[in-house]
Amino acid sequence: MQYDQLLPFPAGFLWGASTSAYQTEGAWDADGKGPSVIDARTQFPEGTAGFKDGVDHYRRFREDVALFAELGLKAYRFSISWSRVIPDGDGEVNPAGLRFYRELATELRAHGITPIATLMHFDLPQALQERGGWASRSTVDAFVRYAGVVFDALGDLIPYWLTINEQNMMIMLGEMLGTGTTGGRRAVWQQNHHMLVAQARVMALAHRSLPAAKIGPAPNVACVYPATPDPLDVIAAADFSAIRNWLYLDVAVRGTYNPTAWAFLRARGWEPEFAPGDAEALATGAPDFIAFNYYTSHTAAAPKGDDTDIRANGDQHIVLGEEGVYRGADNPFLERNEFNWEIDPIGFRTTFRELYDRYRLPLLVTENGLGAYDELTEDGRVHDHYRIDYLAQHIRQIQYAITDGVDVLGYCPWSAIDLVSTHQGIRKRYGFIYVDRDEFDVKDFARHRKDSFFWYQRLIAANALPE
Repeated sequence: MQYDQLLPFPAGFLWGASTSAYQTEGAWDADGKGPSVIDARTQFPEGTAGFKDGVDHYRRFREDVALFAELGLKAYRFSISWSRVIPDGDGEVNPAGLRFYRELATELRAHGITPIATLMHFDLPQALQERGGWASRSTVDAFVRYAGVVFDALGDLIPYWLTINEQNMMIMLGEMLGTGTTGGRRAVWQQNHHMLVAQARVMALAHRSLPAAKIGPAPNVACVYPATPDPLDVIAAADFSAIRNWLYLDVAVRGTYNPTAWAFLRARGWEPEFAPGDAEALATGAPDFIAFNYYTSHTAAAPKGDDTDIRANGDQHIVLGEEGVYRGADNPFLERNEFNWEIDPIGFRTTFRELYDRYRLPLLVTENGLGAYDELTEDGRVHDHYRIDYLAQHIRQIQYAITDGVDVLGYCPWSAIDLVSTHQGIRKRYGFIYVDRDEFDVKDFARHRKDSFFWYQRLIAANALPE
């Protein structure tokens, strides 16, 4: 649908930006912090150094928040490191860890920035992993206890909460992401079920203990196109969307498994076991909004029943395929970035519409952005016109979605500041702020404003795309 005029962004729109703890904080073992599954990793993509140094945000958070305020952010989405708060995941609470997050949230609020906190962004405490991780029912109880500790300590400062970042990617690509959600396929889907139960219990806990706060899930969601109008391709695309998107959100919002996704699990003998009380717990979750991460759409085709069903290489934005269900297909109508991810701003609008039509809950974008090999020039800047172009195209589609009738709370692109990328280390940069460190030489972590910093600053001040 085209319009003669688009509706403006609403007053109070949460123009923000996002990061995660393990990719920014550094100080991985400072002040009583325990190791997470990310800290315990020993294998990293070739040529990358790992995450332990981050970009030194733990020690420089006041400097960073001042830059965020200069940028004009209305919101900042960050994650809380579970093992910084409870080093072994379920034992004694670390006061220094809670103090850090309280000081961060206080500093944000002092600068007029709304804190949005994610309870877990990939980094399960390693001690819990060694006791079974999400395969163990005890981790469900540990997550609920951890959430309660954090709600009690920070609930007066943080009005928006996210449960688990990209649970769907942790389940589908756990080995690649290093999140510990691995094992046989049945085992992985049982881990997924435990995470869904834990999420529902935590949302119910938030509603009891923080009645003024809002909480919701934060999956990676992408619309899925059929490769052709062939009805078999249409079915394959719908199957992939059910497995990738609706399995997680139907449980989070409606309290029941998506029937197509459940049929997929049942046909393979992978359906998870329900413990007594699980069904009741799932029914009580009731999120207040849906947060979601979007980078690109996907295209799926009918399986051929041969080795082309599964691609040799892929990630959360390049479809691997599922034997007998769907295979990934390229979209000839889309451009690609230098990491071979397709770029689809209009798919962003489509994803908004699908989510809102299906669930009728307010939507909050918690990741969207362009990774690139940014270069710091002699003038101390990064001239990232390519990032500005990417963000402008996607933000325009948010405005289309709002005009379509979608309730959008805000936009928090990835990322507020450069951080260590999941797949390509510090070389792949997303931030509005450049951090001067290399892969194996952390240098002085000096911060530099990119051209996109000043562009986004003007956008936020005007509550509209710059002319």
